[in-house]
Amino acid sequence: MSAPTHADRHDGNLSEIDPDKLEIAPGTAHETIQGWVPDLANDNDLRVALEKAFDYRGEVTVTRKDGSKVEGYIFDRVNGSTLDTSFVRILPAATHQRVKIAYSDIAALAFTGRDTAAGKSWEAWVKKYWESKAANRAAAIEPEQL
Repeated sequence: MSAPTHADRHDGNLSEIDPDKLEIAPGTAHETIQGWVPDLANDNDLRVALEKAFDYRGEVTVTRKDGSKVEGYIFDRVNGSTLDTSFVRILPAATHQRVKIAYSDIAALAFTGRDTAAGKSWEAWVKKYWESKAANRAAAIEPEQL
């Protein structure tokens, strides 16, 4: 048994295939959540916001129900069956001690830090590279300093 050929995957009708679009996949739309303060009206809102905070590449500020705040990078989270058994782990900006906060202790969340990867797509890098070349500046392939 052999693998299907390219023509087999398109019902053998190659006239319908646009070769200019054959290797192009749709892009991914990225949310801009920098500066966002989600409304945490219920448990599901909190869980969704914390998943976005985990994927966020900047710092967030977590306000606990006792009023204390922790600003830092969320590097881990555990989704338990209840808010008491779910938690996030944060690397605070001010210290090197990791902080563990239960979802049930969170009163508010804010995406306060700059998204360090925003605007750093491959296309943006290539555009910047060619603009530097056109302006007779050194165009390097080394990454930018953070």
